[in-house]
Amino acid sequence: MSRAVLYEEVRKLLQAGAQLVDVLPRERYREQHLPGAINVPLKELDATTTAQLDRSKPVVAYCFDAL
Repeated sequence: MSRAVLYEEVRKLLQAGAQLVDVLPRERYREQHLPGAINVPLKELDATTTAQLDRSKPVVAYCFDAL
């Protein structure tokens, strides 16, 4: 289940152990990403690329594209 969350809730989720996933392409991730984020590009998002995630913890996925 996915839903939008505001900054304060994201902060609380991360403090409680949520996983932070940046879904931008690898080049953009290398340029700048939030501390502790892992990169799973949206175009590669599937069961194989998400196998590294802990299914018992929430996932916060984000992207920032100023273009």
